[in-house]
Amino acid sequence: MAILEEKSGSDANGKVWNLCRMPFWQTGNGSSSSSQRLHPTHGQGLQQNVEGSNPQHSTSVSSVAKAILPTRRRLRLDPGSKLYFPYEPGKQVRSAIRIKNTSKSHVAFKFQTTAPKSCFMRPPGGILAPGESLIATVFKFVEHPENNEKHSDQKSKVKFKIMSLKVKEGMDYVPELFDEQRDQVAIEQILRVVFLDAERPCPAMEKLKRQLAEAEAALESRKKPPEDTGPRIVGEGLVIDEWKERRERYLARQQVEGVVDSV
Repeated sequence: MAILEEKSGSDANGKVWNLCRMPFWQTGNGSSSSSQRLHPTHGQGLQQNVEGSNPQHSTSVSSVAKAILPTRRRLRLDPGSKLYFPYEPGKQVRSAIRIKNTSKSHVAFKFQTTAPKSCFMRPPGGILAPGESLIATVFKFVEHPENNEKHSDQKSKVKFKIMSLKVKEGMDYVPELFDEQRDQVAIEQILRVVFLDAERPCPAMEKLKRQLAEAEAALESRKKPPEDTGPRIVGEGLVIDEWKERRERYLARQQVEGVVDSV
């Protein structure tokens, strides 16, 4: 009886031990299988990513990244963020801004405004070579104030936008470039209007006058016809008229062509 009781006791202890061991073994298999189900292998995940990749999704990601990252400036503006106008109600006034290409490639620029009926730019756009600069003139009609407000109290809602586009050397400027290559267009700056008292001297007004005078001088120089360099001197004081030389070559070519036709 003692032997049977001891044996039965040992069997019971063995069963208890087995019961204690089995859940851990089953749990390990279950966790491994569940982890396999929840976390696929690296190859399977890579294959799913490749198969599920969408070019439209990548394009949207690139556009979002382009919107978040700061745009590298191609142009340097002076003034940088404002357009100064003398306050003269009922008159058309002028402002000026210097635009310089600071990049290593040719850059096209274009003006836009929220008030195209009362504002215009000269030039409205163009192409600048690397390091080239110009002064653009901006015209604006100043309306009379309402309720006898002072010009310092007025807040103009008119804004100007300058855009840039990288172009190839030798390309002619047309406004349609910015529509055809819209993805490559960069907004350089949005300029707001600031009125200055025309009768009160200040550094901003003096600078504006200098820029306007420089812009007028550049415009007049572009209007002048190219200077005549005169006749060319070849050899020892032999003077040859360039137009006469061209005419002689033309007549000689016509004579040769007539002989060929007759033959």
